[in-house]
Amino acid sequence: MKSLHRPDLYAWSTFDEARNVDFHAVCWVREHGNVVVDPLPLSPHDLAHLAEVGGVDHIIVTNSDHVRAAAALKERFGALVYGPAAERGAFAADRWVDEGEIVPGLDAIVLHGSKTPGELALVLQRETLITGDLVRAHRAGALMMLPDGKLTDRAAAVRSVHRLASLPDVDAVLVGDGWQVFAGGGRLLRELASRLGEPVA
Repeated sequence: MKSLHRPDLYAWSTFDEARNVDFHAVCWVREHGNVVVDPLPLSPHDLAHLAEVGGVDHIIVTNSDHVRAAAALKERFGALVYGPAAERGAFAADRWVDEGEIVPGLDAIVLHGSKTPGELALVLQRETLITGDLVRAHRAGALMMLPDGKLTDRAAAVRSVHRLASLPDVDAVLVGDGWQVFAGGGRLLRELASRLGEPVA
């Protein structure tokens, strides 16, 4: 796994040829049980590294298109799987998540208007935002929203982006698709919200 901007954060990735971007999974190593977000299949090297740092206790799936290797990691490590409450029944999960704290230091925000209902964004200790599909970065140094053709409700999606842009302390944005942002992410979120225009009530 690759070290990120904090010593307790790692990621592993796979390149998607259709979109010419990397897809990412994130691991937060913590004393009271490690958390993995949107787990991709792991190479033997990355799987050994994950076991070395303590395995997985909590698996968070931000949306039903990101189930990926959740079942395999659950079986291997005995982890709990969390999914968006609005997608209850769309895949196998142990707990369904709405707004608020999932584990201490990690809070869920429910997004609306994306390609699946109730997609989750995660805020780690106020300063790192982890996104699934709605907010992405297909070009280094800029964030973008999921294309309109993939959205179920563009106005709701724009409101969700504005909500993320209003988070006061976010600096890093770890996107599920594309280029990670390790500093200045709050500014890039506000720039994205500005490009999208004022949200419609």
